Amino acid sequence: KNRPNLRNTLEIYPHFIAFVKQMTGPKRNNCLLFVISNCAVSISSLGITNWEHCIPSVRIRRSGNAPGLLGPPSYELSSRRLNTSLQLNRFLFDQSELDPPDDVVPGSFPSATVPASDYRAVHAARILGVRSGDSIRAGIVNQGISDTAAVTWIPEGGMKREEPKANGDPPGSLRVTMTSMVSLEDADHLRPRVSLLLALPRPLALQRILPMVAQMGVERIILCNAKKVPKDYFGSHLFRKEGEIPRLLVEGLCQAGDCRLPEVTVVRRLKIFLEDDLDRMFPEGGAARVIAHPARTRGSELDPVRMRDVRLAAGGGGKGELGPRILLAVGPEGGWDEDYELDMFSRHGFELVTLGHRTLRTDVAVISLLSQAQDACDA
Repeated sequence: KNRPNLRNTLEIYPHFIAFVKQMTGPKRNNCLLFVISNCAVSISSLGITNWEHCIPSVRIRRSGNAPGLLGPPSYELSSRRLNTSLQLNRFLFDQSELDPPDDVVPGSFPSATVPASDYRAVHAARILGVRSGDSIRAGIVNQGISDTAAVTWIPEGGMKREEPKANGDPPGSLRVTMTSMVSLEDADHLRPRVSLLLALPRPLALQRILPMVAQMGVERIILCNAKKVPKDYFGSHLFRKEGEIPRLLVEGLCQAGDCRLPEVTVVRRLKIFLEDDLDRMFPEGGAARVIAHPARTRGSELDPVRMRDVRLAAGGGGKGELGPRILLAVGPEGGWDEDYELDMFSRHGFELVTLGHRTLRTDVAVISLLSQAQDACDA
């Protein structure tokens, strides 16, 4: 009622619909974003059915003579092809996706077949442009990796050539055979030596952080409660939908080229976890326990140190003790509670580390601290 922008929007709406029909045509199902004076309006009356091919955007400029009002319709159309959602430096498959034993020749290598609509088949065709007989990097989650996995296209729908179509689409289903696969036991020296105890951030932030953490490489992730963590964060869709957290972690593993999925533990009561489960999961004298917090402005018996100055145990040579290990605790964006939580961590052997006086966002702090922790373990 009180916004001239919206009144002008209604006046030019018929022109916009005519422009949309002219640019897209009757045979193309494109998704359009209508941006008017920095206000995005959802257009649901266009019969959109395909979100994968192209996202054009239409911008109607402001009039220079009347700030806040729309001048004569002026259209700009831009479009971009959508790639697959994952950066696939390694194609990863779950155990449930492997071909049944009846379809595999005895003594041969394990293989997995995915349909043409699968993001891995789309990536192999559009981005890599591989043909049958080519090799890619692939692996099976928590089992092993192969740097020479063989690709085989299974043409469908009248296609005969075992190669991507002229428009880049897959010709059919994609079969990947993991030849010369290296098991995790044979690559145990590459196992991450840093574990992360993270105060649960906002769900959207957690959705960004999990793939990055998997890229960096961690052995375990403990998502815990804290005084400054709202309780409703534990009701996020990431915890309600089965497989959502592993999916985000696999996204990071595909980018990093690893297949070792971090073990995830959700802790709703931090004090009980520290008293009952901490020593069982991280025996004292094994992993160095550090907690990150901005440097205090007032005096305290807990003087923070830099990560490079943390005292690390040498680690044994047996299985599970391949070198120095670190358990890193990162608090919420407001920091740990100084009067209670920091002292509680201190009683359980955590050494206070800091990145300085600045209070950082969770994703910035996590990546920075993980980088320093891994460098300290390697050194």
